[in-house]
Amino acid sequence: MTSAMPPAAYRQSIAGCLTGAIGEHGLSEAELGRWLGKLAPALHDLKADHASGRLPLLRIPEETADVDEAEAAFDKLAQGASSVVFYGTGGSGLGGQTLAQLGGWNLPGVSCCSEGRKNRPRPRTRFYDNLDPLTLAAGLARLDLAQTRFIVTSKSGGTTETLTQLLVTLAALKDAGLEARIPELMLGITEPDKPGKTNGLRALLGSLGVPMIEHHTGIGGRFSCLTNVGLLPALARGLDIRKIRAGAREVVDGLVSASFPAAFAPAIGAACAIGLAKERGIRTLVMMPYNDRLGRFADWYVQLWAESLGKGGEGTTPVPALGPVDQHSQLQLFMDGPREIAVTLVRVASRGLGPALDAGMATLGGQAFLGGKTIGDVVDAQAHAVSDALMQAGRPVRTFDLDVLDERTMGALLMHFMIETILAGRLLGLDPFDQPAVELAKTLTRERLAG
Repeated sequence: MTSAMPPAAYRQSIAGCLTGAIGEHGLSEAELGRWLGKLAPALHDLKADHASGRLPLLRIPEETADVDEAEAAFDKLAQGASSVVFYGTGGSGLGGQTLAQLGGWNLPGVSCCSEGRKNRPRPRTRFYDNLDPLTLAAGLARLDLAQTRFIVTSKSGGTTETLTQLLVTLAALKDAGLEARIPELMLGITEPDKPGKTNGLRALLGSLGVPMIEHHTGIGGRFSCLTNVGLLPALARGLDIRKIRAGAREVVDGLVSASFPAAFAPAIGAACAIGLAKERGIRTLVMMPYNDRLGRFADWYVQLWAESLGKGGEGTTPVPALGPVDQHSQLQLFMDGPREIAVTLVRVASRGLGPALDAGMATLGGQAFLGGKTIGDVVDAQAHAVSDALMQAGRPVRTFDLDVLDERTMGALLMHFMIETILAGRLLGLDPFDQPAVELAKTLTRERLAG
């Protein structure tokens, strides 16, 4: 079964998860149909949530005021900057990193300082999402603090890791004699004031005169990548954030127009994933894109799926991988390990791209078949060969094919997997938006530090 959106931002195929391709280890058409049927009420409810605005995630692609605000805030902040540092952990970091990597962040050999919006040099981009004392201290010591800008994100304003980073940075700025410039060196993203609720980030930055933009109150954490939490890092890499939103809106439009689950790609994905788990004992879902710019996307997907669905004994374990490199480190397990693994491959059209390989040198190197090919040809062959190999081994494999990887496509992928995760949660009878175990760990951390 293949699903697509016209015009297609991506093409999803779950044919490699069905008995017709992999035999008894796949879902039968009847089994898939039953799980799709179970999604009918959830699809109806999701369409109602969109119509009423009860689920802001489905309406965010339509909004423009926050896009204008983000652009203005970043343009002002970046004046005179050589580096922009983002503080924010979990969903406040991974979504932005996913979009920034589309713009070349954290890729070897890609310029960090090419021209960005308004044809001026773009600052270098840094993310500090994991709290480590040596890393943070070394990073701050290497920065030219007078030319560095800091964007600090915490929806609640009480994220311990983020506030710790902020406190250390404020002390470093004061030690460097930059205390008077703190309001121009920093930007905060957090919820607006709520009566009776403490917001430490807002209180601290507000006392210093640091400007702030409001975190969307109805969209948080792992679902916030299409809000200003993700859009500011995208701007830092020179991306067109309106095109990101447009790609996401195409998926929402597909939801609105779908008359039944089998007509909607994220519903097919959710039914396939949960059906494989319940009918065939699939416990591990591998996300394996074949493009460097999608490496952090796989990490974002892992948090999205794990934190949304790992509750009450339910859920499956998501694993990030990256092709072609993980053909050499993980594929052995995927193909020949326990029969509890399903793989999703994301393939970006690459035939004919990249440097060409000299035929004579390839022959001397014992790889004559490479002669005249491009690097893109090699990657394309690998991505398709791995899919075929998994199916021959009787292992479930789903594919996403992208003609081009750009802002529109990334926006569509992000929205696809957020809706797919929500629908999977409905199939499992749980709330995909909370994270009670995470909150318990936060509480115990505070108690340990206080005691």
